[in-house]
Amino acid sequence: MELKAYFQSYDHYFWEWKTDEDVPGDSGYHDNNLISVPGVGAIAYRPYVIEVLKELQPQGWPPFGALLMVLYAMQEGYTDFAGPLRRTAGLYSVGNFNFNVDKEIEFLEKIKQLPKTYKQGQNRIILLQTLFKDGHNRVASVFADACLRIYYKRPHELAKSAEKQHFDPSVLNKDLSALNLNEKFPTVQSIIDAMKGLIEEPELDDEVAEKNTTADTDKDFIRELIEEPKTFQIGSLIKRIWSGLKIPMRHLSPGEQPIGGISDMTNKGDLNKMLLSEFANEDEVFMNRVANNEALYIQREIPPEENIFERVILIDTSLRNWGTPKVLAFASAIAVIKHPKAHSECKVFALGQAGLPISLDKVEEVIENQNQVSPVLEVSEALEKFFNEEHTEKDIEVFFITHQENLNDEKIRRVIHQNRDRLKFLVTTASDGEINFYKHHKGARKHIQKIKLPLQELWANPPRQKQTVVNFNGKKTDLPENYPILFPTPINKIAQFLYEGEFFILSSKKQLLKTYLSDNYYDRHSYDYYKTYHGCEVLFENISVKPRGQFALARNKQQQFVLCQYQYDKKLISKLNLNTREYSEQNIAGLNIPNTYDLIYFGKNFYLYQSANPLLYKINIEGNISVEPISTKDRELDRNNTKAEAEVAKLNRSGLKIINNFNKIGINENHHLVISGNELSSLYENSLNLYKNKVDIKVFAEQNKNKFIFPDGSEIITDARGMMTFRSSNKGIEEFFIPSTAYGFLALATHTEFGGSEYYLPENTLLKVKTMDEMCSRFLKAFIEQILDYGA
Repeated sequence: MELKAYFQSYDHYFWEWKTDEDVPGDSGYHDNNLISVPGVGAIAYRPYVIEVLKELQPQGWPPFGALLMVLYAMQEGYTDFAGPLRRTAGLYSVGNFNFNVDKEIEFLEKIKQLPKTYKQGQNRIILLQTLFKDGHNRVASVFADACLRIYYKRPHELAKSAEKQHFDPSVLNKDLSALNLNEKFPTVQSIIDAMKGLIEEPELDDEVAEKNTTADTDKDFIRELIEEPKTFQIGSLIKRIWSGLKIPMRHLSPGEQPIGGISDMTNKGDLNKMLLSEFANEDEVFMNRVANNEALYIQREIPPEENIFERVILIDTSLRNWGTPKVLAFASAIAVIKHPKAHSECKVFALGQAGLPISLDKVEEVIENQNQVSPVLEVSEALEKFFNEEHTEKDIEVFFITHQENLNDEKIRRVIHQNRDRLKFLVTTASDGEINFYKHHKGARKHIQKIKLPLQELWANPPRQKQTVVNFNGKKTDLPENYPILFPTPINKIAQFLYEGEFFILSSKKQLLKTYLSDNYYDRHSYDYYKTYHGCEVLFENISVKPRGQFALARNKQQQFVLCQYQYDKKLISKLNLNTREYSEQNIAGLNIPNTYDLIYFGKNFYLYQSANPLLYKINIEGNISVEPISTKDRELDRNNTKAEAEVAKLNRSGLKIINNFNKIGINENHHLVISGNELSSLYENSLNLYKNKVDIKVFAEQNKNKFIFPDGSEIITDARGMMTFRSSNKGIEEFFIPSTAYGFLALATHTEFGGSEYYLPENTLLKVKTMDEMCSRFLKAFIEQILDYGA
C-alpha cells in the first residue's frame, strides 16, 4: 500500500486534514499537521497519530478512518461522532451501497463510556491493539512498516493525501466494517476483560483511588488508617468521634417561612389566594379593603430546600498544637470530612506562617500532612489573612480546629471575635483527649458538645510495623551503573531538562539520565524508525526527591549536579546536590508568589519566572538556598526560555516500553530465546526484535533473583532498567548485551563491537559497527546452540 492511499481524504467525509499554523510539524513538514471532524472539532495532531501507528505496526494497521473515530471517541468532554458518521453514510449510500451506521455508533459509545484509566498513557495503545487485533481490512505489518519509512523520508507527500478526492463508497465500507465490533465486544466490561493481563496496573490503582467517595470506601479508608502504624492513632479515634458528633451534616434552608397558621397571612397576594371571608363583605367594603391593602391573603406552603454549601476546615499547626492535640485535630477533621452522612464538598488548610491547602483523602497524604509543624507559637496572622481573602463560594462554612489554650491568647481571640459571623464552628482539643465544639450564631458563641475520648483504651493495641518480605534464596547479582550501549529511555518521566546544549531526564524511578538527539545514523536504509532519538546513560540513581512540582537542573562551580525543586502547593523551594547529597530548603509562603510562576534555569542561577511579569525570584546554585526578588528582567531570559522549552519538548516522544518484569526465560521450539513471554528473533532483514511468543518453550532457565541459569551453565543477567547480559558457558563466546524493549528494533553489543539500531549507540564510542546479521550469528545463535548441544 502506498503512503498516499492510506492517508487519503475524501469529499464530504467524516474526517479531514487541516493545518494549525501555531504548531510546528514533527519532521520539518508543517502543513496538514492536524486531523479533525469537519465542523465539530479536532481529533488529534499528526505527530501523535504517527506515534500510535508506530505502536500498532507489529500487528498491522486498521483502516485510517476507523482508527481516527476510535481515537475521537476516547476524548474526554464533548464529542459528536454520531452526526458526522450519519451524514457521511447518507451521502455515500449510492448504487449497491446502503450504509446504516447504528451499530458502529453503538460501539463507539462503549469506548466513550470506558473509565478514563483505560484510555490514558500506555493503556490507550493496549486498548487500540485489543480492539483492532485480527480485524477486518487490516494493512499488513510489512506494508505498514514501509509506509512509516516513506513518511519519515518524504513527509511532504501527505500533501497529496490532503487533496480530497471524489467520494468512494468502498472506503467508507472498509472503515465501518472495522468498527462493527459489537459481537466481539458486546459490553463495556467485555472490552476491559479483553485488556486484562496487558494493562498497566499502576494506572488501575490510581483509578480505584479516584473512586474512593462512597460511604463503604470511606469505611475502608478508616480501616486503612487504623492498620497503618503511622496513622493508627488518628484512625482509631474517628468512629468514636462519629458516635458523639452532633454537627449537622446536611443543612435545610427554610424557603419562604412561615409555613401555615395565622402567621402565614399577608395583605398582598393574588385573588386566588384571598381568604374566602373577604368575599362575604359588601361590594363597596370589599373594593375598599382591596384598594387599601387591607384584604387578607394566604401564602402557598413551600417545603424546606436543601442548601448546597462548602465546608472549609482550618487546622492549627503551630507549636502549641503539637503532639496529642494535633492528633485529635486531624482525627476531628477527617471525622467531619468522611462522615457517612456528609455530602458537601470540603477543603482543608494547614495554618502556620500561612494557609497551605492540603488533602486528607489518602493514607499517604495523612502521613505527610500530620508531620507539618510551623515554628510560630500562634496562627492569628494566617487566620486573619484567610478571612481577609476573597472567597466567592456560594455558601461557605468555616471550621477552625486549635488547642484549648489558644483561646486564652489575645490575638487569636481578637481574630475569632472579628470574624465570628463567618467562622461557623470552633473546635478545641486538649492533651487528655477532650474535644469541645462551639457554634457561632447571631454573633454569640454557643457550646454544642464535649467529647472525652479514652485515649489509653483506644491506643492500647497498635498494629505491628509492617515487615518487608525478604527472599533468602541467594543474593541478587550486582549490576553495573552503565553498559557499553545505552539504556532504552523510559516512557514515564518526572521531568526533562536542557542544560548547556545537553539533554537530561529525571525518570519516575528517580534516576538522572543523560540522552541526546541526532539526525546522524550509520545505516540510512535501516532503523529509520529511530533516526532522531537515542537511548540514555545513568548518571545518578536513588535520588531522594518527591515526584511533584517543578524541577530545574544545573552544575555548580565544582561541576556537581544541583537539582532544584519548586512545590508550589507547599510554597517550598528545595535544592539537592546530587553528588554530595547535600540538601537545603526554604518556605516562600511569605513572598505571595502566584502559582503561575515556573521554575527555570538561566545564566548560572535558578529563577521563579513568569513571561508576562517583570518581577523575578532568583535562587542561588552555590551554598545554602536563598530566594531573592528581582524587579528587572534580562531581555535574553524570555528568548532563552522559549527556545529551551521548544528544544526539550523534542524529548516527549523519546520513550520506549521497557520489559522490566523478567520471568520464564528459555528457548522455544523454533530455537529462539523467550524472555517473559516474548520471542527474541528477527522480524525484518538485518534486525532483532522482541515480540509475543506463540510456541512452546523447550528448555527453561532456572531463576535465582535477577540471574537465569541454563542447564549447561550459561547465564542471562537481567536489569530492570532495560538491559540483559549474556554469559555463555563456552568461554570462546564473548559476553554480550541486548536491551529489553518491546515492539522496536534492538541492538546487540559486546565490549568492542556493535550491531543493530543506532538508538542504543553512545554518542562518543569506540565500538566497531557491524551488521546485525553478523552479530547475531557470532554471538546470539552461538549462545543458543551451546545450550541446545548440551541438552542433546
